[in-house]
Amino acid sequence: MVVIDGARGEGGGQVLRTGLCLSLLTGRPVRFENIRAGRSKPGLLRQHLTAVRAATAVGRATVEGDALGSRSLSFRPTTRAGGEHHFAVGSAGSATLVLQTVLPALLAADGPARVVLEGGTHNPWAPPFPFLADTFLPALARMGARVTATLERAGFFPAGGGRFVVEVTPGALQPLSLLERGPLTVKRAVALVANLPRAVGERELARLQKRLCVPDAGCSVVQISSPGPGNALHVHLGFDGLTETFSAFGRKGIRAEQVADDAVDEARAWLAAEVPVGPHLADQLMLPLALAGGGAFRTLAPTGHATTQVESIRHFLDVALRLERESEKVWRFEVG
Repeated sequence: MVVIDGARGEGGGQVLRTGLCLSLLTGRPVRFENIRAGRSKPGLLRQHLTAVRAATAVGRATVEGDALGSRSLSFRPTTRAGGEHHFAVGSAGSATLVLQTVLPALLAADGPARVVLEGGTHNPWAPPFPFLADTFLPALARMGARVTATLERAGFFPAGGGRFVVEVTPGALQPLSLLERGPLTVKRAVALVANLPRAVGERELARLQKRLCVPDAGCSVVQISSPGPGNALHVHLGFDGLTETFSAFGRKGIRAEQVADDAVDEARAWLAAEVPVGPHLADQLMLPLALAGGGAFRTLAPTGHATTQVESIRHFLDVALRLERESEKVWRFEVG
């Protein structure tokens, strides 16, 4: 049995999600100790418990310690089952992170899968749905994955209540190399507003256009349905078949112009480094490349999630991983 100390690395839920995912893929049982020890509320929260139960359903696993607040967990998978699945966080906790836990296993499952996920879809502390649909899944498609995601209802923090559907056709992942970035061919910005004045999104876009070259035709305010109020600004910059997504979220007491500045600052840092892969996509691509057995990308300075991801992968896979600094702004991740 693989034993993982959840206090290592960034000490959050990423260790749990990656460990469950790799246990499903390798069939090796795993025990987690000190779960989320680095957080102010350690142990399993609702979204982490939903991820455990999602992995249990896909793996038809036996599990011990799957309770709110639990700081230890044992997980023994027996298979990787496709078919129909429905996972509900029951709060504004991230439904996209629940998907992250089981998606690689569903790509290696015994048949196609259709997964309904409910919870937070536009969460400031997790990959939002537009990043999933416009950035991560297209990158996976370049590796041979056949996955579609359809948003049915947005769920913002704190109300949650979002819903999306994912369909997965199993298939092997192929290596991917993303080392150079060509000219930008996509420049879009979308301000989402739910149960708030349209003017909020208009102010965000006005501020964005003062700092980032996005044409009027590429800017839009979209009023969407959601159980509670919410606002998000998503900046999409694309090149050579890959689009990066940079997001910022409206919060009580924060001006719309500050929301725009948050998204623009992240986008401009990526543009200045002239790398193809942004920091959030880097976090997400490490495991697929490791599973493919090869590939490389250039990115910005790694996040705490990225360094934790490398360590977690090494617990399960006998594959060479390198994460090295190439220059002041550029880092390179390579498998094989």
